[in-house]
Amino acid sequence: MTAELLHWHPPGPYTVAFTTRHGGMSEGPYASLNLGLKTDDEPGNVRANRALVLEQLGLDPARLALNVQQHGTDLHRAVTGRTGEPGDALWTDERGLPLLVLTADCLPIVLVRTGPEPAVAVVHAGWRGLLGGILDTAVATLGGEIAAAVGPAIGPCCYEVGEEVAGPYRARFGADVVAARHLDLRAAAATALAGAGVEDVTHVARCTSCDPDRLFFSHRRDRGITGRQGVVAALA
Repeated sequence: MTAELLHWHPPGPYTVAFTTRHGGMSEGPYASLNLGLKTDDEPGNVRANRALVLEQLGLDPARLALNVQQHGTDLHRAVTGRTGEPGDALWTDERGLPLLVLTADCLPIVLVRTGPEPAVAVVHAGWRGLLGGILDTAVATLGGEIAAAVGPAIGPCCYEVGEEVAGPYRARFGADVVAARHLDLRAAAATALAGAGVEDVTHVARCTSCDPDRLFFSHRRDRGITGRQGVVAALA
């Protein structure tokens, strides 16, 4: 069994891959590469899916670090095997320590520090975290010259929001991020990264909700009964 992954190859000693929903063991609405334990999927299948992805990338599943995501702005230094700390971003400068964030419409974002002192961060950026400045925090924490990759997420084609969200986004990121009540999270993230001084940004510009190949889980499309993809990153 082989997980279908979307690889990013930034400059430096990094292993980075965005996962899809294909190539795992889960069944039903979670078929097949669901990485989220906070679903009604069989936990053993989820753990097997995580191990499959990590081993395929040459990483040790026992060392995996991830947060209990809160749709907030907390970033933590990763600790080997720690999976229960509330937060929405992780970073490390330790080699071989795999980081994971999970998404099902929100933006999965990877930041790497280029140059002689490598470090990597993964960010779960929903509308609350992005508006709250989670990318500013992650960029400032890594420091130095940064390259970023923004993975698959719900696009403005499918992401209709109320004025309570649209208004603050226009105020912070400019009027162009909202059109006819449809919010462009990717454009807002690009603005945030540019404002933080990140010029090297790669986009995997695919909508999790309406991708024609249904390659991704989508909370909105599937009305909450769905799995989680994510992004795995590590210093090689």
